Amino acid sequence: MSLQLNRTSFGDAANKGNTLLRAEAESLFNEWVINPRLQLHMKQVAYLMTCWAKEKENLDEENQWQWEMAGLLHDADWDQWPDQHCKKIIEELEKRNVDPGIIHAIASHGPNHFGVEPETKMDKMLYAFDELSGLIHAYSLMRPGGYDGMELKGVKKRLKEKSFAANVSREEINDACNRAGISLDDIINFIISRQVLVS
Repeated sequence: MSLQLNRTSFGDAANKGNTLLRAEAESLFNEWVINPRLQLHMKQVAYLMTCWAKEKENLDEENQWQWEMAGLLHDADWDQWPDQHCKKIIEELEKRNVDPGIIHAIASHGPNHFGVEPETKMDKMLYAFDELSGLIHAYSLMRPGGYDGMELKGVKKRLKEKSFAANVSREEINDACNRAGISLDDIINFIISRQVLVS
């Protein structure tokens, strides 16, 4: 099954700055995403995106919401339309006149799958948080304390175990860190320190 989008331009430049209202984004999320595990993953990525935008990029609340929204909706079509993954949510956001930067971030969160290269910092961080947060969450479920007391070395040990969270691509994690210009250790520590327990 090919998920290649076969295009690299998304949205309309005239819509720069346009976002969905939080209630609209949450309504779309709740309508499209039924699987609780996928819901949790998307909320975790959205939370990490917000934290990074605020703490590392010093963005204002309006721009933080752009990052959060990209994280919240990046897998919105995976649950019900896996064969249209990325394509369907992109078309929906284009129809709703969303900022092309948000749409591009979603389109580029898996360059090997969708054929779109991450360009902006928002693109690169969404790509970086997506796979890695999933592996770290899987690790947290094995630990009695969850994220509490989790250490970098424990995560790195799991990364080396190919049988652990085998569906998480180690190559993509390394590629994402390289593109973002941030060390794997730093991103792991950032995720752990936020203890992304989002309900």
